[in-house]
Parts: sequence; structure tokens; C-alpha cells
Amino acid sequence: MSEPVPSSLPALTMHAAADLLTRRQISSVELTTAVLDRVARVDDQVHAFITVLADRALYQAEEADRRLVQGTGGPLTGIPLALKDVLCLAGERTTAASRILEHFVPPYSATVVEKLAEAGAVFVGKTNLDEFAMGSSTEHSAFFPTRNPWDLDRVPGGSSGGSAAAVAADMALGSLGSDTGGSIRQPAALCGVVGLKPSYGRVSRYGLLAFASSLDQIGPFTKDVTDAALLLQAIAGVDPRDSTTSPVKVPDYRAALTGEIRGLRLGIPAEYFTQGMQLGMDEIVREAIRVLESRGAELVEVSLPSTKYALATYYIIAPAEASANLARYDGIKYGYSAGAPSMWENYNRSRGGGFGTEVKRRIMLGTYALSEGYADAFYRQAQKARTVIKHEFDQVFRQCDALVAPVSPIVAFRLGELLDDPYQMYLCDVCTLPANIAGITGLSVPCGMLNQLPVGLQVLAPAFAEETVLRIGHAFERSGHFRPGKPNL
Repeated sequence: MSEPVPSSLPALTMHAAADLLTRRQISSVELTTAVLDRVARVDDQVHAFITVLADRALYQAEEADRRLVQGTGGPLTGIPLALKDVLCLAGERTTAASRILEHFVPPYSATVVEKLAEAGAVFVGKTNLDEFAMGSSTEHSAFFPTRNPWDLDRVPGGSSGGSAAAVAADMALGSLGSDTGGSIRQPAALCGVVGLKPSYGRVSRYGLLAFASSLDQIGPFTKDVTDAALLLQAIAGVDPRDSTTSPVKVPDYRAALTGEIRGLRLGIPAEYFTQGMQLGMDEIVREAIRVLESRGAELVEVSLPSTKYALATYYIIAPAEASANLARYDGIKYGYSAGAPSMWENYNRSRGGGFGTEVKRRIMLGTYALSEGYADAFYRQAQKARTVIKHEFDQVFRQCDALVAPVSPIVAFRLGELLDDPYQMYLCDVCTLPANIAGITGLSVPCGMLNQLPVGLQVLAPAFAEETVLRIGHAFERSGHFRPGKPNL
């Protein structure tokens, strides 16, 4: 006898929905319609989406149902997903939450989008972000701020705040974001969902509107670790259109979810438990670590002394790369144009009017760091510091299999609270950006609540060891120590 169909289809995990779809207890059209209805009901409160793709989603759902009837579907066939609006989707507006690309419609799709489409996934919409992925709160969107589903007066984190909020609010069963300095893991922690930053080179960046090309990586937001493994499986792998992707074999990520972590050595980096942590955060994260110990993991105290240089290193390298990447938006080839009479006046007015305050700040920082007379003092020194930081991770991973630490030093803060203090905003990523500098993988998994707001546990592992962070995150989930609820919307 088949089990009853859940009353709230949008609340399903991807793998639970896939099971119902495979057994034909529900159709993708039913599931997608329920998710779109959910978007219509609650997104006027959360503002997770820049563009809702209702017609496209229902067409994809019909195609998915045909595949499922024929028995040719897979684990993502018919599953409604959301895409961060820095991922190109052919024929649909892709804005990077910027006025300069407000009406840009790409003629091609990103590789990850193509892979999901080939897997039969359904795209319900494009999600909001900090403009060009530059921010930690999704308040720097040119269009509107996204709100945290747990408390609508607070931020969802950033820059992928729309993708995290959409999953937390059951407006998508999963989503994709990008992580340049924590932009998947930090909003995942603040919104109480799972977020995975793959290793640099594990996932193609072709079709991603670039922020900092040596740091950017695309990854999933999901409701549990199993779903993160499924989404990563679909998007990982070498891509001839992205020369930075690695030929390292992609393992079976779901097979790694054994729940068994006995004998794994987990390092606790002293520098990640910072003095600026919110009261109570340390206790919640350390209790989660003790849960992992109770399941057989061995805890090891470790040190990454150059962590104190990571923030400065990041905010030289990332703006420098951004200043080069964003030079293409000149008001001539595509995007917003001010229509000034001369080329140089049009160039200046287009960029001045098209970019927001935070993007301009980072372009200026990066241009200064690369300018004649200063490149040696800033950019080249930052690259040397990057090498030291990566070397320290390499050394620590000879002592342990993974690191466990907080994702963010604070829970979600109030909208507007840090807008006038960029440095304090940048400090929100102090625990996440070292992983991008080193190119390693990281996972955020919900581990508790502080002042009725979600807290995330961060698991870091060497490059191309995504199965390790997934295995550890899954073991924590299976412990039953913390079961994230649902925000009241």
C-alpha cells in the first residue's frame, strides 16, 4: 500500500519528491504548480525572486512528466529549482541584480543550467542577490533587499540571499548560488538551510557573470545534505568551455552518505572562534562538534595563524579581479547605456549610473590595488599571503580529515544595521573567505538556533573532497541533535 502524499508539496526535500514522482503518486505539473502558488503567496514578503518563470516552469514540468512516464527520468527530473541571477539562462533576463544589466537577455545558458535542464529539472525563477555578488546581506541589490524568512526585519545573508531564502521559504526545493567569499555558506547558515561551496575547479563557471574569477564557485542550496549531494552530482565535472575545471574524477556523492564517521579526525581551528562572535554562538557550534565526536570522530585542536590576514588578502584580490571583470560593462556592446553624445562621456555616465555604491567601491579598491606604483605593495603581497594561507590548510589537512567551525560569527542582523559600516559587513565573512582563497570545499549545515534565528556548522575539507564534507554533514543530520523547523510565513 502506497504512503499518503504530503499535504504541503513545496515543503518536500528533492529526494522525497523524486520518490513520489517516480512512483507516479504526484506529477511534476502538480508539484511545480504548488511551488509557484507558494511563490505567489509569500514572495511579496520575502522578495527572493527577481524574475518568476511560471510559463517556462510549467512547460518544463510537462516535459518532465513525459520523461517520467517513459521511465527515462532521473533524480532531478521534474524537481522545481531556483537559479541565482548571475547564471545565464538562454532567452531569460539575467541581471546580476544590477541596473547595468537590467534588460540583458543572454543567448546561451551556463553549463550548470544546461546540465540541470538535461537532467529534467524545472526552473521556477531567478533569485535576488547583492549586485554582481558583492555583499553579505542581499541589501546591495539594485532592485530591492531580500528578507530572511525567519524574521522579515532581518537579512538573509549574501550574496546569494535570494537563493537561500527561496529554499528556506519552500519557494523552491533547491537552488543554485555562487560563493566567492562565503556567498553560499553564509546565507545558508543565516536562513537555516544546507549550502555547499565546491572546490575551485569542480564545477564549471561558464555562463556565470564573473565577480572574481580565481575565487568564484557555483554550488547548491538544499533542505538537507542528501539533496546537496544530488545537486552537486548533476553539476560537477570537467567542461571544455571552462579551462579552470579539473579532470579529477567525480565520485558518487550520495554513496558517501553512510552516516559513519568513526575514525575521522576533525580539526577545530582556534582562529575561527573569534573574539567578535555573538554571545552564545560558540556554545552552539561546539555542542554540534561534540555530537560529531559522540558518533566516533576524533577531535584535534589545530591552528591556522595566517587566518588573521585572510580578510585583507581577500579584499585586495577580489576587488582587483572585479575591476578587470567589470570593465566589459562599458555602455557600448550590451547592457545599460546612458546615450551620451561622446564615447568617453557615455562610458563614464553609463558606469556611473549603472553600477551601485558597493560595486563602485570595490572597482575603485581593485583599480587602486593594481595601479602603477601600488601593485607590488598590495596585489603581489596579497598573492604571497594567499600562498601562505593555502600552505597552512595543506599542513593542517595532514593532521586531520576535515575542519569544523562556525560559518558566521553572528546570526542574521537587522536590515540596514550594517549598511553604513562596510568593514563590519566584510567581517561577516571572516570564517568563510579563507576557503575561497585556498580553493578548498566547504559545507554549511544547520546546527541550532540562537535568539530564534538559525546557526550553521561549517565543515571544510581539502580540494576535491566534497564527499568528506557531505559525509560529515549527513552524519550530523542523522544524529537527530538538531532538526531545523520551518519559518512562519
